[in-house]
Amino acid sequence: MENNSPVSFKGQFLMAMPLLVDQNFYQTVTCICEYTPAGAVGIVINRVHPSLFGKDIFNELKIEFISDAESIPVHIGGPVHIGEIFVLHSPPFGWEGCFMITSTLAMSNTRDILEAIAMGRGPKSFIIALGCAGWGPGQLESEIKGNAWMTSPVFEEIVFDIPIEKRWEKAMKKVGVDPAMLLNTSGHA
Repeated sequence: MENNSPVSFKGQFLMAMPLLVDQNFYQTVTCICEYTPAGAVGIVINRVHPSLFGKDIFNELKIEFISDAESIPVHIGGPVHIGEIFVLHSPPFGWEGCFMITSTLAMSNTRDILEAIAMGRGPKSFIIALGCAGWGPGQLESEIKGNAWMTSPVFEEIVFDIPIEKRWEKAMKKVGVDPAMLLNTSGHA
């Protein structure tokens, strides 16, 4: 049997298809940050915590912050490791624990990047997220084959520049799919 999947889903978007009705992933866009034979890790980029902001994270970690950092939105990165903080970001990439996703996008989850963001000295573009999405060996491939997800390369303008509530629609349109035309085809021959 021929395997047509890419060598790696790292650096790919997963866009939830209408069949995926799990509340954690309905109409989400997930950036795959790590992909190995052991599984995959991603950060949902279009879900924001309704009552948690940068000041809450910085206060909890006892990190000094400037007023501009108070209202930074905190994303819901996924239902796994919900107490762990992840930062998707643009250059620079010299932070401790910086993990490259593409040549221009990285994920970090160490205190030094949070301190820099809190003081206005962090990367130009970033997303702070609590939690991540995770898949075991073969699970993501199975979900993709089952039409739960559409994949595409990561588009950084969608990660950082498009309003959060429009990211799923824009990601779909970027690959030529009109979300309004997607139909739930389950049960049809």
